[in-house]
Amino acid sequence: MAAVFGRVSVIVTLLVCFHGGQAQHLLTGDATSDLDSAPTPAVHCWCATYPNVTLCSWPEPPQSPPTHYVATYSERHNQSVTKQCHLIPPAHNPSWPTSSSSSSSSIPSEKLWYCRLPNLKLLTDYIINVTAVYSGKSSSHLASFMLEEIVKPDPPEDVRVYSHDIRDLVVEWSTPSTWANLDIFPLKYHIKYQWENRGTLKIVNLGPLENTRVVLKQFIPGKTYLFQVCAMELLGLGKCSNWSSAVNVTVPVMKP
Repeated sequence: MAAVFGRVSVIVTLLVCFHGGQAQHLLTGDATSDLDSAPTPAVHCWCATYPNVTLCSWPEPPQSPPTHYVATYSERHNQSVTKQCHLIPPAHNPSWPTSSSSSSSSIPSEKLWYCRLPNLKLLTDYIINVTAVYSGKSSSHLASFMLEEIVKPDPPEDVRVYSHDIRDLVVEWSTPSTWANLDIFPLKYHIKYQWENRGTLKIVNLGPLENTRVVLKQFIPGKTYLFQVCAMELLGLGKCSNWSSAVNVTVPVMKP
């Protein structure tokens, strides 16, 4: 649905889906005072520490950045109570990972803004509104989400691969340090490994696995394999993390 009032253009999309047998409404929209000179923030939200901390991020436009941002959020069914999102500008978050961001927001050259939404309720619809304010203009991104939909752990850490037997390999890793409630909300894992065979890339996906150590068998001596691991909430909430950093290992060749 679109409406135009003078110089202001508003575009709102209402989606309805079913989750757990109940209707769930997802609202997304953009409002811009001048489409040519006020870029809309490309906001991406995820919960890397369920359910304690939710983060949203968006890249700052490289050309004509806004004078400032305003970010607020509220419960869908109680929009009269609006809270300010804690903003972290790019200069103050150099060590923050972008691994859980969308691909468009994880380019190292981009300056990313973050906002932190602490202690959100479970099974509750939230609305976030991020407005970029320019000189005499503004541009807003409006979206709705539930924590259970945007759960996405950070990738597993310290992935290790080493020989176990003649043609067997052990893959070990550590849970993401940012996942704070492992006892209450366990994780499951998927492994991906690949190798090249006569110029053709071969890929194998394994999982889900609940342990952080697995013995894999029947690898080809002399071949080099690349291993990665991703983490997901045990009951399947949200999405699997981005893949971990890759680890290469060459299977030893037996000496005659």
